[in-house]
Amino acid sequence: GYKSEGKIPVDEFMELPKLGDKVAVTIVKLDDGRGQVVVSKKRAEAKERAEILKKAAEDRTPVLGKFVKVIKGGYEVDLGADYKGFCPLSKADVVRVEEPESLIGKTDYFVIDKFHAGTKLKSVVSRREYLEKKIKENKDAFFKTVQIGDVVQGEVKSFTSFGAFIDLGGFDGLLHINDMSWGHVTRPKDFVKKGQIVQLRLINIDPETQKINLSLKHMTPDPWTTFEERYQVGDVVKRPVTKITSFGVFIELEPGIEGLAHISELSWTKRVTNPKEIVSIGDVVEAKILGYDLDKKRVSLGLKQLQENPWDSITERYPVGKVVKGPVVKVTQSGAFINLEDGIDGFLHIDDISWTKKIKSMDQFCKEGDVVEVAIARVEPENRRIRLSVKQLEGNPWNTLKKDYPRFSTITGTISSVADFGVFVKVLGDVEGLISKYNLVGPDEEYTDAVLESYKEKIGEPITAMVIDINPTAQKLSLSIKEMVKRSQESEMAKYMADTKEDEETYNPFAAMLKTSKEEN
Repeated sequence: GYKSEGKIPVDEFMELPKLGDKVAVTIVKLDDGRGQVVVSKKRAEAKERAEILKKAAEDRTPVLGKFVKVIKGGYEVDLGADYKGFCPLSKADVVRVEEPESLIGKTDYFVIDKFHAGTKLKSVVSRREYLEKKIKENKDAFFKTVQIGDVVQGEVKSFTSFGAFIDLGGFDGLLHINDMSWGHVTRPKDFVKKGQIVQLRLINIDPETQKINLSLKHMTPDPWTTFEERYQVGDVVKRPVTKITSFGVFIELEPGIEGLAHISELSWTKRVTNPKEIVSIGDVVEAKILGYDLDKKRVSLGLKQLQENPWDSITERYPVGKVVKGPVVKVTQSGAFINLEDGIDGFLHIDDISWTKKIKSMDQFCKEGDVVEVAIARVEPENRRIRLSVKQLEGNPWNTLKKDYPRFSTITGTISSVADFGVFVKVLGDVEGLISKYNLVGPDEEYTDAVLESYKEKIGEPITAMVIDINPTAQKLSLSIKEMVKRSQESEMAKYMADTKEDEETYNPFAAMLKTSKEEN
């Protein structure tokens, strides 16, 4: 019941009090030996804080705390008044904490799972429980208050191939790739960045499934609704290249509207395999509008339409029969492509190299870089094709053969090879005919394998046979010794019979008189 003054250590104050301020203290000693009462502000606060923390643990009321440091299995959390708590790593957040150090120094609310008033780290706290409760409250409030068409704010949380997830306060909404722009979208990261705070329009919400759909493109009017007011088929636009793919080039007509110049619409003449050979991203190019589909939000563009089409006058520059020279640019199994002018190639088929020789591989005739002389064989402007020929540089020996050596005429050639079925003979240079093995002997002779075998020793020697069939189209010539001998024998027999008849008339007086009498009558 007496009044006395007590002393409080200055280091117990974060800010020194003013005269007249009331301070709660706890008496430590009534007499310090010098007649002074020893009191402590810190102990009073600790006692008061202990009561608050104890009741908060019983009621599961969140209390403020601060992540102090990372320790084994979690964090040390400052709960105030020198009380510490342990927060397991799994209870530090509602999501996996990838970088534990990132939470150090952060102040937030915690739910006390177990409280211990001692100085040892025996109290266990959970921030996750508080966050889950807060998120549920925020989400419930969101679904109750917002309507489709409202503008909401969120933070870009993560990306997927089909869009981006937006954090709306602990719960996510989906910004689908199709709702990022009125134009074509390939990469969501081209429109929003992770951590970016964005304003989005709510386009769909489902309380049952808890799904939220957001839109960035609906923050601006749809430019496609007024497209035809600004663009028509045939219009020429000058716009930047925004994207290059394997199949073409995207060109931005205006924000939200992109057109595609297909790879086939980039050049009249060049065989474009990669659009990057023609343009680069950022290039401002001129293109013609070829067509559009408002329902599908597509615009077809062409670059080559603003260039002269060299195929329009191709038949004037390369009439059939014209002889030209050009380098071989590509060799295939069936032929070779020969460059005639910039962007224009003609094709030389392997069958158009020679009238008589069978070319088995194009490598036998040419290789890339060789300059060859060819004749224009056929021009197809509509298909952008030119067929070339080497053999047409010379006359067709088969036609000459048919004209000069009709059927049943004799011809002399050189034995070139022997096969199981007959003997090959070259005539008129490289035209090859065949004498089948059964036609190697006369009509009165019997064929044996020895006959065919004997010709193997005669390769390179001359031989004469009769033409029994010739087909220039199929390039086939059939020859025969048998037919030649047969017809020779028949001719000799006919001549003999004619000579015999004349002799009979000369040496038979009666026959001569009879002939004279008939002539006189």
